[in-house]
Amino acid sequence: MPCTVVHVLASTRADHGGTSRSVPALCEALDAEGVEVHLVTAVPADPAPDEEPVLPDGGVQVHRIEERTRLQRTLRSPMGFYRGLWSVVEAVQPDVIHDNGAWLPSNVVSAWVARQASVPLVVASHGMVTEWALSHQAWKKRIAWHLYQRQVFKAVNLFQATAPAEVDDLRALGMTQPIAVVPNGVELPDALPERPETNGKRALFLSRLHPKKGLPMLLDAWADLRPEGWTLELVGPSENGHREELEAQASELDLDGNVVFSGPVDDADKWHKYAAADLFVLPTHSENFGIVVAEALAAEVPVLTTTGTPWQELEAHECGWWVEPAPEAIRDALATALRQSDATRSAMGRRGRELVTSTYTWRAVGQRMRRAYEWLLGAGASRPSFIRESGSLH
Repeated sequence: MPCTVVHVLASTRADHGGTSRSVPALCEALDAEGVEVHLVTAVPADPAPDEEPVLPDGGVQVHRIEERTRLQRTLRSPMGFYRGLWSVVEAVQPDVIHDNGAWLPSNVVSAWVARQASVPLVVASHGMVTEWALSHQAWKKRIAWHLYQRQVFKAVNLFQATAPAEVDDLRALGMTQPIAVVPNGVELPDALPERPETNGKRALFLSRLHPKKGLPMLLDAWADLRPEGWTLELVGPSENGHREELEAQASELDLDGNVVFSGPVDDADKWHKYAAADLFVLPTHSENFGIVVAEALAAEVPVLTTTGTPWQELEAHECGWWVEPAPEAIRDALATALRQSDATRSAMGRRGRELVTSTYTWRAVGQRMRRAYEWLLGAGASRPSFIRESGSLH
């Protein structure tokens, strides 16, 4: 049956991480599946180049909530969100409200509006309730949990988890509602760039420069190994001055010239970064999915990441390394990865691309999310196997 869904996301700013890209991409995938999709999101009134919003194409209808002041940006415009979201819900009469994230005023607003309008609420936490995420600024989150976030979660009719580990995270918080395991997808370019001519080999990190990403451990490991003929390139926007901290650490470790900080890149240029890489490294403490892992695999680059991501498939498909987010484990895996032959890394890269193209396309993701909505609304014949009810095996 035709379905109308309103997605809510506090920000799609390009410098606000993977959710700014994955949610618009999911909206596009749902649109391609015949779902009528509306996206309600805040956008800066006068964005700097790295603050430009990432907005979906196709038939997705975008409803912008403009942030004109610094205070509005800090608070994610709670009253603006309420007025904007309520007006959209009144106008389009959606079947589902699908909220994204946690801990923000916009998440409270989504729950309020869903309750007032008697519309089922779907929530994707996007890795914001993992053990690491809860321990980061823990006192603030404890207060927020008791003030509002627990009540928001209890109002949810269906959760979306982008990896099986998120099911455990939500159950650990006492949530008993059904959970649909719907991963993120990867948007592949029509053609991958040719590998450029480079001097030596290159290990690539491409993501936000944020303490969650584990980069101090990577720099320490690089300093211990000092691989001859290799350069480590760190690509991405800095958050809260973390790049300056990392640059200071690199200087103290005498890594000047061996580590390159390249700043953020746009969606087109990132594929050139992948094309120039011989190894991709994401030493993160916690990710709900890690879309950059999928992108690197799609570009035929073997990946080294941690058990803070859901990418155990790297080992099962022999296309990378999946280790504990601990200094010694990262150093040992990095040493193993760096000593592989070019032929071995190329074969790993080919297997990685096969994994992504068979499992993680946005078309497959859109089909799965549409089926989840249909089941929630009573249009599905039976519960899909990817929806975990309380007490179901996973």
